[in-house]
Amino acid sequence: MKESAFQKKVIDYLKAHDVWYVKYWAGSKFTKEGVPDILACINGTFHGIELKNEIGQPSQLQLYNIKKIKESGGEAYILRPQGFEEWKSRWFI
Repeated sequence: MKESAFQKKVIDYLKAHDVWYVKYWAGSKFTKEGVPDILACINGTFHGIELKNEIGQPSQLQLYNIKKIKESGGEAYILRPQGFEEWKSRWFI
C-alpha cells in the first residue's frame, strides 16, 4: 500500500472517531523536520504517529523525535499498514 493511501485510511479512521489531529507537513522553511506525520490527541494522550509503508525506514531525526515525545510522556511510534488493526484495537476500544 502506498504511504499516501495508508495516510488517508488513518486520517479517515481518526475523523470517524472524532479524534483531534493535525497532519504535519514538514519540509518548508517554516516547519521543523522529523516531526511525525500525524499529531493527535487520543483519549487524552498525545500521539506522534509516523506513517510508513511496508518497506519505508524512518530517518534518524524521526527516531530522535519519537524518543523525545516518549520521554515527555506522550505516545510516539511508527505505524505501518500491517499494524493498523492492532493499533485500532489498542487505542480505540
